[in-house]
Amino acid sequence: MNSARDIQGHGTHVASIAAGNYVDRVSFFGYAPGTARGVAPRARLAVYKVLWTVGSGSDTLAGIDQAVADGVDILSISLSYRQPNLYENPLAIAAFGAREKGILVSMSAGNRGPSFGTLRSGIPWAVVVASGTVDRWFAGTLTLGNGKTITGWTMFPARATIRDLPLIYNKTLSTCDSDELLAEAPERSIIVCQTIGNTDFDSIMFYLSRSKSNVPAAIIIAEDLIMLRSTSFPYPGAVITPKEAQVVVNYASNSVAPTASIDFQQTILGTKPRAAPALSDDSSRGPGQGYEGILKPDIMAPGVLILAAYNPHANNGGPRIGTNIVLSSDYTLLSGTSMACPHISGVAALLKAAHPKWSPAAIQSAMMTTANPLDNTKQPIREADNTLATTLGIGSGQVDPNRALDPGLIYDASTQDLVNLVCSMNFTREQTRTIIRSSYNCSTPSSDLNYPSFAVLYNSQEASMTLTRKFKRTVTNVGVGAATYRFKLVKPNGTTIRIQPETLVFKKKYEKKSYSLSIRYRGDPQSRDGSLTWIDETGKHSVRSTIVVHSRRDSDNFS
Repeated sequence: MNSARDIQGHGTHVASIAAGNYVDRVSFFGYAPGTARGVAPRARLAVYKVLWTVGSGSDTLAGIDQAVADGVDILSISLSYRQPNLYENPLAIAAFGAREKGILVSMSAGNRGPSFGTLRSGIPWAVVVASGTVDRWFAGTLTLGNGKTITGWTMFPARATIRDLPLIYNKTLSTCDSDELLAEAPERSIIVCQTIGNTDFDSIMFYLSRSKSNVPAAIIIAEDLIMLRSTSFPYPGAVITPKEAQVVVNYASNSVAPTASIDFQQTILGTKPRAAPALSDDSSRGPGQGYEGILKPDIMAPGVLILAAYNPHANNGGPRIGTNIVLSSDYTLLSGTSMACPHISGVAALLKAAHPKWSPAAIQSAMMTTANPLDNTKQPIREADNTLATTLGIGSGQVDPNRALDPGLIYDASTQDLVNLVCSMNFTREQTRTIIRSSYNCSTPSSDLNYPSFAVLYNSQEASMTLTRKFKRTVTNVGVGAATYRFKLVKPNGTTIRIQPETLVFKKKYEKKSYSLSIRYRGDPQSRDGSLTWIDETGKHSVRSTIVVHSRRDSDNFS
């Protein structure tokens, strides 16, 4: 459609996450009910359509340049391009022009995880955002005839009545993978299905939805966590874990007339022990394509099953009941780094309103150095499979808007600092001009950007060597007045780190102090994480910067 109308819904969704106004009594067919609003609901919103069925890099570049010309304060870009070279990537080129005009640019990391090296937007002058879960569980309660209850996962989009029906467990029938097999199921019963071998959740839903049997509901046993992001639940049922299934199977197998009931459309908040946030499995991991000298992604934000405004007539349709009933709504739940990105954009807008004189680098620094590396159980953030997440997955951690308002110290960087970085990248004059697009001075090239994180990457030829890398950083005191900071260091395994000086003494607000970080390390095939935190003597401010030492392995996927 040759118009600015959003026919797909993606743009509407991400725009409302960043700056949607308050709307009461919103839900996704009974799930996630309440008052919806964007992160910065009082912000003014301008939306630029740059993609149609076939996308064009020149359209994207022109759209961003127009936003810059219109005087926006924050750019939220929930898309990415394949071009690994910065001088060929329209987002990198456009974002540089935006930063030159004092505009913060937020971009999605991409949805190609969980392998290392799958992050496309390794753009040093943009905030690149990873996707995490939230502490919310969409549930269906299974009540057995003996009174025991199990809270399973469901997003069946209707108020189905499943009450005291016979519960059937049959090992052969439980594969639920053919029309003929399901036709043998007893009528008006709840059957137990199990994802095994090639029979996954989607396959079971497919056969259940089109089945001509009279089975009204199912209990699905599954371990696959990816399905817990899907809003496609066309058949009444609930998903439970193999451990929970032992209770169900034992009851169904050893009772004379086992029965069960299922209640739908339940939303549980503050879920534990399923800790949140957890890094989304498909969130792209660093190191980022384009430039590996800076850690990407920068930060993590909510990006799994986010409720926001949507086009009810979107051409990709809505959830279904069975095979032929298509539902529509003004709001939907979507997942991906596209949804995480506008959370950061909204927070940046709030910070810009609170601190109108802060530069994009200062706002980015405030978000990164106050981000939380812990989940709601006070443990380090984990992956979806419960393994520890790495800095190459979560960046500095989960954004904390309240702490970002008063970060204590900031790492600032000017346009000339970014020019110096580009000049250090061994590009030709033409390639450099393509990125900067204005007059520039390359007399002082430097790869050591004043960035709120530290990244050391080395290749396979250096794996057996002991190497040293030195960084210089300058911080600005944005606290209320005089302050003294001392550092706390968590060293990556196998490294030796030296900080000079060990104490930063500020006599007044906006005073700057510099320090150096020298890291001595040896090649290791594993990614190693650490952190440097400057803590003021009152304990009010903790300014944390992540440190990563990583080998670019042959298995890294830079396709």
